[in-house]
Amino acid sequence: MSPTLTTKCLQIRLVLMVLCLLNSNAFATEQSNKRSQVIRWAHVYEPSHALHKWALWASEQISLKTNRRYIIQVYPSSSLGKEAHINQSLSIGSVDIIYTGVSFAAQVHKPLGISEMPYIFENYNHWQRYAESDLFAKLADEYKRLSGGNQIVTSTYYGERHLTANRAVLTPSQIDGLKIRVPGAAIYHLFPQALGAKPSPISFSEVYLAIQQGVVDAQENPLPTIKAKKFYEVQSHINLTGHILGSIMTVVSNNTLRQFNKRDKEVLLETLHKAAKFASMEIRQNESELATWFSEKGLTVNEVDRASFRRQVNTYYDQSTFPFDRDLYDRIQDL
Repeated sequence: MSPTLTTKCLQIRLVLMVLCLLNSNAFATEQSNKRSQVIRWAHVYEPSHALHKWALWASEQISLKTNRRYIIQVYPSSSLGKEAHINQSLSIGSVDIIYTGVSFAAQVHKPLGISEMPYIFENYNHWQRYAESDLFAKLADEYKRLSGGNQIVTSTYYGERHLTANRAVLTPSQIDGLKIRVPGAAIYHLFPQALGAKPSPISFSEVYLAIQQGVVDAQENPLPTIKAKKFYEVQSHINLTGHILGSIMTVVSNNTLRQFNKRDKEVLLETLHKAAKFASMEIRQNESELATWFSEKGLTVNEVDRASFRRQVNTYYDQSTFPFDRDLYDRIQDL
């Protein structure tokens, strides 16, 4: 056999060996994927938001620490449905994990909604004490019982909610008459109602267009959300009312939890706690930087007389039907 032919034979054999190896690896990967259980994690936030970033981190960590027995696929931006829909999907088992706002969890156990009352928290440290308290753990346990075993694993800081509009709102009198987009839950109506504004419930995914078309005059959300949803493109003023320190719950389906063995369940819960902690830290950091970022974009960022807003809201609480157990409110104030 000529040297040239020998070389060609060796090349062919090498190609065949590589193809066999690739096929073997592909088969092994396919078999591994068949042995993996796919977990679906749904939420309504943008891919740029810290909540999504740390959900992706958690999904990778859980996969690695369980030797890929579980593969978590994260679906952002309402791709599996709006928030009401994904809460329903969790209950029927078509999704396994969700991020959800307190108001949706409160539809199962109303007292959870108290943390979204305007000015119930003095500051972030007060919010954190509540999120880590036995009181919150008790409310979460009651939610679990009433929801058929779905578990609120942890709470992530969502940020201080501020009012955006096309004019300055520095005092309570300047908010009077504004039509403000709010989430659908009644708890979010309290802030505009207490100040003489008009709450207008609109789905989160439709807020940008509602502002752009003049359906509403204003909206309220934390600074990272205002950036992620690009509300700064359609509003000229950010008024730092800080009226709600929001929370986002990480909830895992009971059906999903029952499929995890003891060790893997510990990995899941521990990792979700870490993700919430890291996301909270990032959101806090973003809040501290975004006022400057918005100013550089040409928006007017206004410090407001928060004390006067707080006083008027508290007066409204005293003069209207209080929506929660006063004892529960007082216990949060004492934290």
